[in-house]
Amino acid sequence: MIVRLLLAALAAGLIAGMVMTPAQYVKTIPLIMQAEAYENGEVPHHHGGADAAADAGHQHVQEDSMLGFGRFWDTVLANLVAGAGFALMLAAVALLMGVEFPAGRDSITRGLLFGAAAWFCFQLAPSMSLPPAVPGFPYADLGDRQSWWVITVAMSAAGIWCIAMRPEWLVKAVGVAIIIAPHVWGSPVPEDLSSEVPAYIASAYAAASLATTLFFWLLLGGLLGFFLSRVPEEQTA
Repeated sequence: MIVRLLLAALAAGLIAGMVMTPAQYVKTIPLIMQAEAYENGEVPHHHGGADAAADAGHQHVQEDSMLGFGRFWDTVLANLVAGAGFALMLAAVALLMGVEFPAGRDSITRGLLFGAAAWFCFQLAPSMSLPPAVPGFPYADLGDRQSWWVITVAMSAAGIWCIAMRPEWLVKAVGVAIIIAPHVWGSPVPEDLSSEVPAYIASAYAAASLATTLFFWLLLGGLLGFFLSRVPEEQTA
């Protein structure tokens, strides 16, 4: 039983992680390369700077893809590991909550809902106050950012549980308050806000990052629901 569940989660995670790589190379990595061009002073400060940054980023992405080493394979490996780990986590949470995945479309729907909830907790909620940032953009202290992110993810998950799993309206209201609390407290703010990277690249990257991670989590959840539905019910029980 454990082997079947592990294989179902790993299959979903590895597929989602593999598919995530081309999505990142279409959306987020070109923006990272443009930001690195500004950070390294490769883009002159004139009206053609945006085009020059795009050309530099496109060239670097092509080099990484053609060589097949460095950034490309690091991205593939990171996505595979992250996909497998997150799939195992989602499967464990579903089993602990007693959620069943019967054969049929209902399992895929439940998996999609789990994926959407995880995206909210891990990506959207923290990004409301601490959006994804490109290289060269102002950062607060790494330890402070990590601590705030972990607390926000944990409180968002607790809030989602209160809203989705409890019927009492008071508990649902408490769940909303728990989700909002980290943002009322406030995220870490960098001391120096100056940056060579244009704001439009940072905003485009934040939007692209949220879009690609939503695609990843929905795909992961749907695949997980599909594969878990293939595990006999008497074994999951």
